[in-house]
Amino acid sequence: MSPAIRDFFIFIISGQEMKTNLLLIAAFLSVIIYANIDELHGIVGMTRLDGSVGCVCHGIDFNDSVFVWIEGPDSIFVNDTAYYKILMTGGPAISGGFNVAARIGHLDSLDFETRIIIGQLTHSAPKSFLNDTVYWSFKYTAPDSIVTDTIYSVANSVNGDSIPSSLDKWNFGENFAVNIVDNPTSVKQELISLAEFVLEQNYPNPFNPSTKINYSIPDEGFVSLKFYDVLGEEIETLVNEYQSAGTYEVEFNGSDLSSGIYYYSLQYNNFIETKKMLLLK
Repeated sequence: MSPAIRDFFIFIISGQEMKTNLLLIAAFLSVIIYANIDELHGIVGMTRLDGSVGCVCHGIDFNDSVFVWIEGPDSIFVNDTAYYKILMTGGPAISGGFNVAARIGHLDSLDFETRIIIGQLTHSAPKSFLNDTVYWSFKYTAPDSIVTDTIYSVANSVNGDSIPSSLDKWNFGENFAVNIVDNPTSVKQELISLAEFVLEQNYPNPFNPSTKINYSIPDEGFVSLKFYDVLGEEIETLVNEYQSAGTYEVEFNGSDLSSGIYYYSLQYNNFIETKKMLLLK
C-alpha cells in the first residue's frame, strides 16, 4: 500500500464524524473504480446529473472561489455534432481536472487531454493553468429528437502536491441547456447540377473570426447570399444583386457572433443551395 493510501485510511479512522467518513470513503472507492489507481487521474460520476456530492476527495464542500462554466452553441440540429469547452478559474490554480456529463446527448474527446469513462468525459491527467484559467475541449452529438438537453460539469483546482485534500478547491458548473432543433424551415436546399451552379464550402472552416465563400453561376441572374443562425434566423445578407456569369468570392466576418454552427444559403434565380459552417473562438 502506498504512503498516500495508508495516510488516507489513518485520517478516516481518526475520530471524524461518521457522515464525513462515509463521504470520504465513497469518494476514495469511486477513484478506485473509475480511475487509474496509481495516478488517480480522471474520474466520473461526480456531476449533479448523478446526484453526486461532487469532488469530495478534494474537500467536502464546493467552494465559490472556483468558477466553472461551459462554452459552446446553445442550439444545434438533431443528430448534429458541435464543439464545446469546459473552463475553470480560481482556487489554488496550479492544475485542475474535471467531469462532464450529458443527460441525453453523446460526449466524445477531441484530443489526448480528455477521455470517456462510462459515457462521461474526464481529464486524462491534471492540466496546468494558463493565465489563471484552464480549459478542455470536447464534442457533443445531439440526440435524434427535438428536446432540451443538459450538460453537467464539475471541476477541481488543485495545488499540485498530488495529495487530494481540503487545500484543493472544487465547484459545480452551472447546468448548460442545449436546445435540439429540427432543420430551419426558412433555409431551403435543392440539388442541381454542380456543372451549372456551384456553392463551395467556406474556407477556413472552422473559422475565427473571418472566412471566405466562393460560388459560380453559369449565366447572368439574380444572386442572393444570406447568413443564418442554427434556428434559421437570418443574420446578414452578403449579396443581393444581379450578377454576370462567373466565379465570385465573398468574405464574412463573425467577430460579433458567438461560437457555434451557422448556415449560408445561395439563391441563383430559382435555385437554392445551403452549406454549414462552424465559428470556433
